[in-house]
Amino acid sequence: MKLESYHDGHLTKLGDILKHRIKVNPLNLVVSVLFFLGVLHTFFAGKFTKLAKKIEKRHREEIIKQKNGDKYTGEVVEEVSFISELLHFLGEVEVIFGIWVIPVFWIIAINYGMENSIHYFTNANYTEPIFVVVIMTLASTRPIVRLAEKTIIMIAGLGGGTTAAVWFTVLTVGPILGSFITEPGAMTVSALILAKQFYSKKPGNKLAYATIGLLFVNISVGGTITHFAAPPVLMVAEKWHWDLAFMFTNFGYKALIGIACANLLYYIIFKSDLKKMGKWKNAEESNQKVEIDWDIRDDGVPVGVTIAHIFFMTWTVFFAHYPPLFLAGFLCYLGFAKATKHHQNRTDLKPALLVGFFLAGLVIHGGLQQWWIAPVLGSLSEVPLMLGATVLTAINDNAAITYLSSLVPDFNDSMKYAVVAGAVSGGGLTVIANAPNPAGQSILQKFFPDGVSPIWLLAGAFVPTIIMGLVFMLIG
Repeated sequence: MKLESYHDGHLTKLGDILKHRIKVNPLNLVVSVLFFLGVLHTFFAGKFTKLAKKIEKRHREEIIKQKNGDKYTGEVVEEVSFISELLHFLGEVEVIFGIWVIPVFWIIAINYGMENSIHYFTNANYTEPIFVVVIMTLASTRPIVRLAEKTIIMIAGLGGGTTAAVWFTVLTVGPILGSFITEPGAMTVSALILAKQFYSKKPGNKLAYATIGLLFVNISVGGTITHFAAPPVLMVAEKWHWDLAFMFTNFGYKALIGIACANLLYYIIFKSDLKKMGKWKNAEESNQKVEIDWDIRDDGVPVGVTIAHIFFMTWTVFFAHYPPLFLAGFLCYLGFAKATKHHQNRTDLKPALLVGFFLAGLVIHGGLQQWWIAPVLGSLSEVPLMLGATVLTAINDNAAITYLSSLVPDFNDSMKYAVVAGAVSGGGLTVIANAPNPAGQSILQKFFPDGVSPIWLLAGAFVPTIIMGLVFMLIG
């Protein structure tokens, strides 16, 4: 339902507004419960994966017994364990919200008819999920990643070429790139380089989670230098008339300060651990057994091929709001990649499609949460509004938070600033907090034995989130 259809303008208390909206449409409570069950599911994804591995191991042992006849009971054991595969599926963070969309579809269909349910699902705006699939695929191509790696390594060389210098450079330069090649593109490139130059060296658990938390937070705020690259900014920039100059003078330079402060603090805390990891060049030997397809070959990429890839990324970013145009460009890229396959790696659409599926699920759920998010945001003053936006971002995509805030009437300039500052500051707290986070997790999760723990991710991102919030709040 549209917010104005509730006719509750005469109500002033938040509790009364929410009760009234549930009374008018009881389905509100049902779809929100399903959404929070999806959020809860993400926190238990690692448990499903761990259990799946145990069952899979036991199943393999049964297969060996069957083949060797060692204490075999005579029962035929299938090659694949259905239970194990099902649990693996339930443990994939990228599919969780898609799973919880299924009951939403049928509940709407039962209460309002199949046609209305189909109408809601087919008329949702899927531009962002489709865009993320395309930009993530382009950003992970061999020419783009090699160019980014060479640039970052060249800058890191100023710091002695150590792994610590590469770590610091990726976490500083990568997020800034997010304001130009978009946050999903910057996340993909940064995560791939960290996988090759940092995570493949097996850092300790605390440093590993501190790094991914810092990466997620930095990417979230790093896209605020411009008005066209960060999803939470895109949702409001046109409506609120925020241009490039406004973004840099109100958000951009503060984001740079916050990123530098957070990186420096984590560097001081983990300085000894980073020093033990040596120089980045030594990674070539240690990475021989690590399957990172984009850089197994050591031969270079022709300048013309790299320029062509930059063109395809530029085309995609420029037409980010027009799926027919950037999809047409993507189809042209696929033809170009085939013609230059000796300079490419295999185009793997699976990670990008899973991330797109994740975001599409959030789009469906997010559109049904405005009944409570909008009045919650509208009831807060500036500082509580910023803190509230940060907290809400942890359980809902920050682009959805800013979009819903744009629906709240009578938002003054300082309140608009507060809600966006809070939304981007909290963009690293969970995997669902910012659209590019699933892309980063899908690339780096192989380095976490039981998958990326939501609790440990929250812990790793907590301090950088506070730093970003304080910077946006205190710097005038």
